[in-house]
Amino acid sequence: MIAIVNYGMGNLRSVQKALEQVGVSAGIVSVPAEVARAEKVILPGVGAFGDAMANLRERGLVEPLIEAARSDRPFLGICLGLQLLFDVSYEEGEFEGLGIIPGQVLRFSFSGRPEAAGLKVPHMGWNQVAWTKPCPLLGNLASPQYFYFVHSFYVSPVDSSVSCGLCDYGGLFTAMIWRDNLYATQFHPEKSQKVGLRILENFARL
Repeated sequence: MIAIVNYGMGNLRSVQKALEQVGVSAGIVSVPAEVARAEKVILPGVGAFGDAMANLRERGLVEPLIEAARSDRPFLGICLGLQLLFDVSYEEGEFEGLGIIPGQVLRFSFSGRPEAAGLKVPHMGWNQVAWTKPCPLLGNLASPQYFYFVHSFYVSPVDSSVSCGLCDYGGLFTAMIWRDNLYATQFHPEKSQKVGLRILENFARL
């Protein structure tokens, strides 16, 4: 079973519907035992990092998620679900994340940068992602590809080799990561039409 983790801050049904479009069933789960039993785990999310971590702790989901991400089970984070994998976020303060990927979550800042004049925060809409290395979720997708983004913060990994996709928004930032069984995207594959559906289908086939 593919488990879509419900911690009160996710676009759960849109992810589930996108998987249904490619012929894959997935269940929305909210208790630790269901995450522990899942063959594959998807951690979606929209909203504030601090609130998300508080909800995960309150529901007892932190340890099951860490165990899943460090196992050999395929694990996919989407948007906020990517950011939560990191050590710390500076969104409205300083908040500890799951600590699975070393690095931090930072706000876009364009002050004093004329090359970024006119760019707004949040980064919202379609933008190109270029692959930096082969990844099982990408299959034969040519590089670059357009995906849909909605975010004001981006991840900055300590080890740049975990990045497999980069996007340019006033400078390059990590839009997709891959390490062993762990995959995560800053963009929303469930809102990115055929190319996004291909990524979800490839994940389901792992």
